[in-house]
Amino acid sequence: MKRLIFAMALWLGLAASAVADDGLVTIPSKYPVAETLDRLDAAAKAEKFQVFARVDFQALAASNGGKVRPNQLLIFGRGGVLPPLLPATPRVAIDLPLKALAWEDEAGKVWLAVNTGEYVRDRHGIAGKDDLFKRLTDATLALARKAAE
Repeated sequence: MKRLIFAMALWLGLAASAVADDGLVTIPSKYPVAETLDRLDAAAKAEKFQVFARVDFQALAASNGGKVRPNQLLIFGRGGVLPPLLPATPRVAIDLPLKALAWEDEAGKVWLAVNTGEYVRDRHGIAGKDDLFKRLTDATLALARKAAE
């Protein structure tokens, strides 16, 4: 009986972790952090996205006497999703424009993460625009893959 209870608890734990979704898609990059974001910047601009900002957290930490591994954020977008979303849900702008985070882990491996459109949709309780959010996810992941591979 104890084995059965243990097995059920283990199964429920695994099921819960598979269902739990933080809204991020994280992919490995073949390139250092700065080069990964250089490549993302170029891919975004080639697809007519505007790059608004790049934040270098390593440099920011160093300017305050701290030290962190390479870690950079790129903020970019085209604005096409704003007219159908902002009038009814102005708070969605907290998640727009798009963002991508590249960082180096403890082992020296570089990762690139982006939010999914579905996460943004669910976070703000937006109904009836599933196709728009799917396109947002598809476009963001395509750019991320170009940058990381």
